Formats: sequence, C-alpha cells, structure tokens
Amino acid sequence: MLSNFEFSNPEFFWLLLALPVAIAWYLWKRKKQTPAVKISSLKGFKTGSSILPKLRPILFILRLATMALIITALARPRNVEVSTKTKTTRGIDIVISIDVSASMLAKDLRPNRLTALKTVAAKFINGRPNDRIGIVEYAGESFTKTPITSDKSIVLSALKSVEYNNIIEGGTAIGMGLATGVNRLKDSKALSKVIILMTDGENNAGQIDPRIAAELAQEFGIKVYTIGMGTNGMALSPVGLNGNSFVYDNVKVTIDEELLKEIAATTGGQYFRATNNEKLKEIYDEIDKLEKTDVEEFKYTNYEEKYRPLVLLAGLLLLIELLLKYTVFRSFV
Repeated sequence: MLSNFEFSNPEFFWLLLALPVAIAWYLWKRKKQTPAVKISSLKGFKTGSSILPKLRPILFILRLATMALIITALARPRNVEVSTKTKTTRGIDIVISIDVSASMLAKDLRPNRLTALKTVAAKFINGRPNDRIGIVEYAGESFTKTPITSDKSIVLSALKSVEYNNIIEGGTAIGMGLATGVNRLKDSKALSKVIILMTDGENNAGQIDPRIAAELAQEFGIKVYTIGMGTNGMALSPVGLNGNSFVYDNVKVTIDEELLKEIAATTGGQYFRATNNEKLKEIYDEIDKLEKTDVEEFKYTNYEEKYRPLVLLAGLLLLIELLLKYTVFRSFV
C-alpha cells in the first residue's frame, strides 16, 4: 500500500520550516501577551483556581496543527494505482525441426546431442509466450510431432517425447525435415514465419532435395535458421547394437555445413554450429534476440487524491480555535 503512496508537490514541505519559527516567536512574545500589574499585597483580592489560563496555549497548538495540515494538503498526497495491458502487434509462428537419427545420441554434447537440444529448446519455448510453435522430427523420413499451437504445455509435452526410435526409417532426410516444416507454415497468417532446422549429418535419405525445400520456404516467406550439431573432429557415437544397447566408438563428425549455410542464405536466415552445450545455448539465445515478437504495452494510471480530508480537518481545527477564542478564552486573549 505504501509503495503506491506519493506526494505530487513535495516541495511545499519546505513551508514546515515556518512552524519552529512560529513556536519560537510565540514563546518569546508569550510574557507580553498579558499585561502585568504590580501591587504591594494581594490581601483584599479573592483568588481563584481557574485552569483556563493554563489551557490558553491550546489555541496556538490548534493554529500550528491547522498550518501543518494545510501544508501537507498542498503537497498533494495521493495513492497511485498503475495497471498495464499488453497487446501483441506482431506474432511469430515457429517450427522446430529436429533430427532424431541414431547419430544424435553421440556424446560430444552432454549427456548426448538430442537430450542437450531438448533442454535448450524447452527454455526457448518457455520464453516465447506470445508465439505459436510446432515440432517436426525426422530421420530417413519426417512427420509432424505437433502442429503450430499457442498452447505451450502441448508443445513442451511433445518435445519431451522426442527420442530416437527404430520405427522411423534410418538416415538423415534434411530435405524432408525442412519440407514438412514448410508445409506446417505455408498457410500461416503470421507476419513472421520461422523454421529452426537442426541436424548432425549430411542429407542421405528422403525424396526431397534440401535446396528445393529451401526455395519453397523462400517462396512462402519462411526464414530458416540452420544448426549443425556436433563437435569438430571425433565424437563418441553409436556404431551398432549389442542386444538392446548401443555400441559406441569414436567417429568423425561430418556435417554438410555448406548445404546448411546455403539453406539459411536462401531464406534470409543464419547458420550456426553447436560444438558444445554452452554454444548451443548461445545459439538459441541469439535466435531468440533475432526473432522478437513486438509487444505493445499500455499503462493506465489511477490517482486517488488524499488532500481533501486534510483540508476539511484543517478547517475544523480552525473553527474550533475561533470558537474557543471568542467564547471560553475570551477574557484571556
């Protein structure tokens, strides 16, 4: 409550310095306010024990209180209530296209490429409350995990369930992963449409050429950010199965960076290389900055003036002072 309280004209509080001056003047003049009569003896005079002369300073106290209240009222005390309303003026539709081939289980990112990607992507999704997001996954073929939606709980649930499985045909169909994302966005009415395409290999499967898919994205006004997943050199990667478990060995990381750069350049996007967890996080932070949703914020301020009760109280005290001065204390003032 106090955090919303303010004085509109606090400079008027300087007038309070006049109160100590008034008190000093009153004390100095007090003895001169009642004439003194010197007599040799009080014999023959009837003395009383009236308390009224001792209460006479109450008039001055009332005057001081009246002045303090008026000065405080001039300072304009008030409560300020600020409410905000946001309006999204530019929405963005985003499709995250994820490579789920076996090589995404390589351990050059901790604990592996796919898990690291899901962790960073989840943070990215949570940071886009005003956008619609969908998820595509691909290996040798591709399909839509969830269409674009503003319900982040659905998107996060779909992302959590993304994993390698041997049901999807093996390989890396970059063209199909991109084309499926384009298909999800081509009818979107959003002012900005974006695909984040991630892979750790080369296009070696699928019926759609990645360059053709990039041209389609360009035609529909879709910007593609491409991310190459994997360290430079060798990485501990799955090379076979031993029962239900993968056998790992050091394998040279081969990412078709030229293709990913070409896709990004064709569509007006950018290419990034995620060689470790920190770099992957930085890439998503950079994309988050590049693709900002315009949000317009309206602020409404309501002022509740508090000076009126002070003015009324000051008037009441002044009235009480005048009544006492011309009635009870009339003989002493």
